[in-house]
Amino acid sequence: MSCTPGLACCKQSGPDTDLIGMLPHLSPAPQRTGCVPAPAMTRSRPRVATLFSYDWDSLGFGAQSGRFCLDRAGFDLFSFPSNTRLAWFDLRRFARAQARRGRRRRWAGVVSHHEQFGALAAALVAEQLGLPGNPPEAVLAAQHKWHARRVLQRVAPEANLRFELLDTGYGEAIPHGLALPAYVKPVKAAFSVLARPIRHRAELVHHTRFGARERWIIRHLVEPFERVRKDRLPGLPSAHRLLLEEPVPAHTPQFNLDGWVFDGQVHALGVVDAVMYPGTQAFMRWEFPSRLTAPVQARALDVARRFLAAIGFRHGFFNMEFFFDAASGRLAVIEFNPRLASQFGDLYRRVLGLDAHAMSLELACGRDPLRAPRVEANAGAAASLVYRSFAADEQPPHPGVPRQRALQARHPDALYFHFPKTGPALARDHKWLGSHRYGIVHLGGRDAQHLRERALDASALLGWPAPYADQRPAASAQHGAATVPNPLFNAMTASLE
Repeated sequence: MSCTPGLACCKQSGPDTDLIGMLPHLSPAPQRTGCVPAPAMTRSRPRVATLFSYDWDSLGFGAQSGRFCLDRAGFDLFSFPSNTRLAWFDLRRFARAQARRGRRRRWAGVVSHHEQFGALAAALVAEQLGLPGNPPEAVLAAQHKWHARRVLQRVAPEANLRFELLDTGYGEAIPHGLALPAYVKPVKAAFSVLARPIRHRAELVHHTRFGARERWIIRHLVEPFERVRKDRLPGLPSAHRLLLEEPVPAHTPQFNLDGWVFDGQVHALGVVDAVMYPGTQAFMRWEFPSRLTAPVQARALDVARRFLAAIGFRHGFFNMEFFFDAASGRLAVIEFNPRLASQFGDLYRRVLGLDAHAMSLELACGRDPLRAPRVEANAGAAASLVYRSFAADEQPPHPGVPRQRALQARHPDALYFHFPKTGPALARDHKWLGSHRYGIVHLGGRDAQHLRERALDASALLGWPAPYADQRPAASAQHGAATVPNPLFNAMTASLE
């Protein structure tokens, strides 16, 4: 990963990151812990543990070191040698060690927005220390995708997709008679590297055959969760399984609802729209505010409220991914995540003036998140732009220092991330994911049209094709029609002014 000096940037973890290529050795690596440098501790400056806080969370939490004393723990799955700890990582042992540390350092709270290990670890630590948080069973219920579908079928069947457990282990025979075509995903997601549409049984057989190195990675990503699942929810199927779900047409729009639960009440932070590369299920950009109408956003929040209550999720941030088909009016849940979608925190700051990371630290201490100081909103619309290549032999251009400096000069508010890959790592992206994500840029604008104009200019400065392949140039004026305000936040933001 490279970046322009002075531009806020970080290595981004996600489904396109080459974890296998980053584990060439299995040597010990030190745990990154300790309080972020800050002024002397005071009664009004609580000490909070942030677990597995890398990438977006490192930026978001780091900006709060003046208000909180932050103790970090965990390792970075996408940086060597930090990620070598995966070889012997045990989530229960990690949580017990952090609980002992929390007693010594008198933590006021513990928080994590890390999907793979952090959210569950934070729940375990909070339980042992008697701190605000969710029961570990609630986090397990959300992250075990088969169980989450069962709960959703009970409390919000109209928002569920048909599903079936593929109850076979890695490399075992695939049974006949499955309901195909289907969308296949891991019961416990491992950065979506195994999530894809399947048309027929032969394709599924091919998809579930892994080399020894691949099996090692998958098993070690899932096993820490599986051990806790056996302790807490022993009646559920193994997390080392795949789930078959009802396929949804590729053109069906996707959305993300972020929110939080505090004092028994479910609140919405915002809805972010996903835009795909045409004809694919690869994200091209994320846009905020949403163009969904107020009634549809309210429906999504109602589904979230019912599901979260059913699994006992009572304190913390959540994220709900969902489809909405305007023609049929159908809203269908993709999945629930028991944490904030950290990548969108920057979008909320730009448009709403609400800092989700600051809010989550308040929540971790048992306080109303709305007491977090607001920041100055500086955009009417914001986007996370995702740059991808789809040809396995295509090498995306590398923006040199002059191009990066030009971006910084023309768009000083830009967040710029670059993820170059070559050789086996690049080939693995295309094999597992069907594309290679080589860059991300965050920008804001006065409205959707101004945002698009800035995105086109920023892309040209970097030498990258603009992630607006869904729009023809002549249609830009229509696309840039008045930005739809966030209807779920009208009352709340008014009360804060």
